[in-house]
Amino acid sequence: MTGVLRVLCVALAAVTMIGIGGLAGPDAALAGLGQPSPWQLGMQEAAAPVMKDVVWFHDLLLWIITAIVALVLVLLVVVTLRFNAKANPTPSRTTHNTLIEVLWTVVPVIILVVIAVPSFRIMFVQLNTPQADVTVKATGKQWFWSYAYPDQGKFEFDSLMVPEGELKPGQPRLLAVDNEMVVPVGKVVRVQVTGADVIHAFAVPSFGIKIDAVPGRLNETWFKAEREGVYYGQCSELCGKDHAFMPIAVRVVSEQAFTAWVEDAKKKYAAVPPSADAPQLAVAQAVAD
Repeated sequence: MTGVLRVLCVALAAVTMIGIGGLAGPDAALAGLGQPSPWQLGMQEAAAPVMKDVVWFHDLLLWIITAIVALVLVLLVVVTLRFNAKANPTPSRTTHNTLIEVLWTVVPVIILVVIAVPSFRIMFVQLNTPQADVTVKATGKQWFWSYAYPDQGKFEFDSLMVPEGELKPGQPRLLAVDNEMVVPVGKVVRVQVTGADVIHAFAVPSFGIKIDAVPGRLNETWFKAEREGVYYGQCSELCGKDHAFMPIAVRVVSEQAFTAWVEDAKKKYAAVPPSADAPQLAVAQAVAD
């Protein structure tokens, strides 16, 4: 009876995984572009080459896992039906089978190689920043982000979450910010990340980037946005009590619009430099709501 229940549980798990794979496929439209979607099962829609590779690798692993689960299910069914006490009253005394032992050693090695090769390639692409067109320095603070553009005039500004009561139409709750990080479309953007107090993490799912912001250390990642729009992320490190209120918003615009924004930002953010003790009104309001 225990064997039958085990088979049923594995079968249910296999069917669930296959169903999730179908729902989260490219035609599912459950994963939005730039922000999470209600009842989302798959990853956010890719908006950068690295994220496309990540999604492809994720789908490859899903098929491999499904095949393994299906094989284990078949083996469990065979063992349950063929080798139970009623169907096989005299159990075999076999202790070794050379072919089977070779197979269960060689086949997993082949599977791991199939997984490792594209995994290393994607990791290499992620960690090797190409020649950058724009450099942005993102500094994680408790609990907001500060952005600096060293190649565009060395201005810097803070980016705090918009309180729920002040959200404009179309702005997502807990993700919208007052000052967005702005970058040009189709350009390589190098993001230098550090922390001012504790460890934070800079992550934007649609770009396929996630990197720790460590005090006293300058980490680096990159992305190349292929479409204009606003892309949201969050701090992905448990950095303190207001960790959940530390969003990231990246607005991707045309090159002409970016040039105009830079000129305006030089004037807007030059007068009042950002402070490490920026007001936490947004967080306080969010907690109160």
